[in-house]
Amino acid sequence: MAYFQNIDQIQYEGPKSKNPLAFKYYNPQAKVGEKTMEEHLRFAVAYWHTFTHDGTDPFGAGNMQRSWDRFQGIDLAKARVEAAFELFEKLQVPFFCFHDVDVAPEGSTLRETYQNLDTIVSMIKEYMKTSKTKLLWNTANMFSHPRFVHGAATSCNADVFAYAAAKVKKGLEIGKELGAENYVFWGGREGYETLLNTDMKLELDNLARFLHMAVDYAKEIGFDGQFLIEPKPKEPTKHQYDFDVATGLAFLQTYDLHHHFKFNIEANHATLAGHTFEHELRVARLHGMLGSVDANQGDLLLGWDTDEFPSDLYATTLAMYEILQNGGLGRGGLNFDAKVRRGSFEPDDLFYAHIAGMDSFAIGLLAAHRLIQDNVLEDLIAQRYASYSEGIGKEIVEGKANFHKLEAHAMQLTEIRNTSGRLERIKSLLNQYLLDVPNAVSG
Repeated sequence: MAYFQNIDQIQYEGPKSKNPLAFKYYNPQAKVGEKTMEEHLRFAVAYWHTFTHDGTDPFGAGNMQRSWDRFQGIDLAKARVEAAFELFEKLQVPFFCFHDVDVAPEGSTLRETYQNLDTIVSMIKEYMKTSKTKLLWNTANMFSHPRFVHGAATSCNADVFAYAAAKVKKGLEIGKELGAENYVFWGGREGYETLLNTDMKLELDNLARFLHMAVDYAKEIGFDGQFLIEPKPKEPTKHQYDFDVATGLAFLQTYDLHHHFKFNIEANHATLAGHTFEHELRVARLHGMLGSVDANQGDLLLGWDTDEFPSDLYATTLAMYEILQNGGLGRGGLNFDAKVRRGSFEPDDLFYAHIAGMDSFAIGLLAAHRLIQDNVLEDLIAQRYASYSEGIGKEIVEGKANFHKLEAHAMQLTEIRNTSGRLERIKSLLNQYLLDVPNAVSG
């Protein structure tokens, strides 16, 4: 059964194309350096926003036009699988991602939920046999159901902790069965509203115990996917324990988990934490912890997670700069954790949105690759910190200086001269590289 009958497979047509259902910059097989665009970008479709999001917001009912929504229960889940693999094929995406409840409905008991999952996972597995699209990562939704009102692994209720563990156990088994490259832990309600009724030490200890159990079980069943922590500062809880990369890294190191995890970094979560997307990527990269990316953007005029498809070319360029400097994303990828706007309710809008996101990151890849090739930022940074490559600066870097030597050096100074950071010049250079992308593609 076809769910997108009016859509053919999306092809690359180049920057001059006027076809809204064509890639202008994303050419999967085009080489950028030693890899193809597809190998660099490793795009993934988010099952939840694409196939289950109905457009509901706090002020209005669902309004999305989705032909599969005429079904219910397990039949709806099966129809979504059919629609999903049709969209994957027509977009030519190499990966997809899902939460357990995205693909199969919860039953009245955990046993029934498992049965529903087994039915749909078996169907997905059959589709994957003839599809190029693989599973980038799966995860367990431990935030939507009322049982998780006080959290999951950090809940004050031990029964909830046990239920959450059962869901992750099943998720790891599914990840192994479907060949997932990664498994993500996003603690949507792993945080607190107030310290007045919170035992923070117990909650953090329990979260660490939970994650160690997951590591142990993955080893037990031979699941070798990369484990990923996805930071978010707030929403739905006021303060979440994985606030940002730095906070998450401190937690992992404190509980001796840093050898087992990397980070799945979402652009919109970074801005909610008061950071730029590239800041979070840089912090993770510098510590060898950059694992994967949720590719979206937020509206800086709004204070919540709007999960918009990425179109900010400065953000995609600076993100790809960090990813290229990282040597790529390894087993990770660029997952479009993004949803069409409520006013974009027709099925075709799903394709327009993904095309926009894929082209935006393709432009970012091309611009970032050329910036690195030309050593633009590296040369500017080297000049700015040149004082540390000779004299007293070199001694500081090499660990040969102490306060006595530094005081003696300072005593001899008659004048300290700083040089300009030339930020405006750098931004102008960045504009040049972005504006030259169409010429680079056509050339």
